[in-house]
Amino acid sequence: MELMNQASMIRQLVVGAWAVLSLAASANAERPNVVFVLCDDLGYGDVQCLNPERGKISTPNIDKLAADGMIFTDAHSGSSVCTPTRYGLMTGRYSWRTRLQRGVVQGFAPNLIAADRPTVASFLKDQGYHTAIIGKWHLDFLYQDPATGKTVKRKGKKTLAPVGSTIPDGPVSRGFDYYHGFHHAGDMKGVIENDTVILHEDEINMLPRLKRKAVQYIEERAKTPDQPFFLYVPLGSPHTPILPTKEWQGKSGINPYADFVMQTDDAFGAMVQALEDNGLTDNTLVIFSSDNGCSKAAKLKELEAAGHYASAHMRGSKADIWDGGHRVPFIVRWPGNVAAGTDSDQLICLIDLIATLAELTGTPLPAGSAEDSVSFLPALSGKPIVSTRSGVIHHSISGHFAYRQGKWKLCLAKASGGWSAPNEKSAPADAPKAQLYDLENDPSETTNLYESHPEVAKRLLKLLEADVVGGRSTDGAAAKNDMDEIKLWKSER
Repeated sequence: MELMNQASMIRQLVVGAWAVLSLAASANAERPNVVFVLCDDLGYGDVQCLNPERGKISTPNIDKLAADGMIFTDAHSGSSVCTPTRYGLMTGRYSWRTRLQRGVVQGFAPNLIAADRPTVASFLKDQGYHTAIIGKWHLDFLYQDPATGKTVKRKGKKTLAPVGSTIPDGPVSRGFDYYHGFHHAGDMKGVIENDTVILHEDEINMLPRLKRKAVQYIEERAKTPDQPFFLYVPLGSPHTPILPTKEWQGKSGINPYADFVMQTDDAFGAMVQALEDNGLTDNTLVIFSSDNGCSKAAKLKELEAAGHYASAHMRGSKADIWDGGHRVPFIVRWPGNVAAGTDSDQLICLIDLIATLAELTGTPLPAGSAEDSVSFLPALSGKPIVSTRSGVIHHSISGHFAYRQGKWKLCLAKASGGWSAPNEKSAPADAPKAQLYDLENDPSETTNLYESHPEVAKRLLKLLEADVVGGRSTDGAAAKNDMDEIKLWKSER
């Protein structure tokens, strides 16, 4: 009898242990690892599978992700330049609600993200995720001199914070457990780990460094499978300085930018392979995207002479209010949850990441956060996105606004609002003060319907005004912008 009781107890212990393990496995399955790779200045048309007829740069690793997952064909960055997009991605809030009304930040200044504002990283960290950023921050932070403890002041564009300088308000103060990278392209020589400048290094070594560190991080996290991780990899490529390493120089047969795109694709492929090698593929949500369109620094005319169009069929490029400035590659792979080889034409924005992860993890967003973010999780299974947001707001380098709802897009600019010709200064004197496009019938934004469809323009303008003034574009508690006044019309006569 005693032996039978012991056997029964053992069976109960085994069953109990199995149940605990099953629950843990189930919980872990509901909390996948998340790897978000954000390229810098990679145009929609720079990805071969997104631009098969007018793309000439080989991107086999990105193409493979698309074959294994879902392509979003109408995804947009929060702005057509770096900093505003990154702010929106991290916070779920448009950057023009802050002090940054145009352009980008230059570093050596207080963090653009307020210390008490939840970020994607802090949100996931609160749920037990290990969080890391490996790459470019470009949201400002301060440096403190290691010898004096005083704040380092910028003295010209080539100022480098001394090795050993500490950073009191960097990514590790905004929810990240680990940071390895640099601030922005102008400060790329300064390599940072966590809250300290650890060395100065030639810029050509940065992409190989980020590739190596991202792979190492994945390998390390595989050793602690019970804790999910969020890895954010904002690469500095193919942004300037355009510096493919020797082994990649000339590989494209087009120009250095195309070579750099190929090297960027290789770095991304190494991260995906690391997931595979460490048995993490099935429980990892991988997202690949870019912060805005391709830059003129890529030598667009040179690319086009070779038959490559970095913006695919779209008008404009980086900095512009036209779609070439802010429609970006957006590819998602999540085995068992996202059907392979699928696509979605639903309208999304990079600001939607935090709301999506909130729904994915079943955790409400913190109060006073993510005022503009909408979950695109339903789209991953082919379902309609449920949104209280009327439309998506676009923003150019010079602060020009556009509003997108359905097939209609209203631009409060006479021309590109950015770097492409004609820009605001060179627009014809008789040009309408705004532009309205039917993207369903005119995806290249060639025919301005602003004067022929005033009722549509008026309706979209009213929605834009409400979203700007109201402090949020989704339903929720009352919110306020950081600025008392935000100027909507930048080029109005």
